[in-house]
Amino acid sequence: MKSYTEIESKDLFDHLLKAKVLLVDVRNDDEVAQGVIPGAMHIQLSMLPVQYDKLMNANSVVFYCHSGIRSAHAADFAVNKGVKDVFNLIGGVVAWRNAGYTLTHKK
Repeated sequence: MKSYTEIESKDLFDHLLKAKVLLVDVRNDDEVAQGVIPGAMHIQLSMLPVQYDKLMNANSVVFYCHSGIRSAHAADFAVNKGVKDVFNLIGGVVAWRNAGYTLTHKK
């Protein structure tokens, strides 16, 4: 049984407009260099166990990766650590781009 909520790209886009959301990209550095969803924080999945404290004060956390598999693991991990209101972006950045939304580059 999942302890987090799956979210579609359009619903995430709408959610980002209305609510304060911590958006977390769990991809590897080389993937992040190709662009991130605007406003996202980068915590590589392998670093999440040592950096999850950055999530603890967020009202809502949305994880994403390339296709949604690594971010599902991140979402499950966060829920097990006590993070509330956790989401996983279905299809990751692939679905985000296919829905017509843009990526930005980190500076």
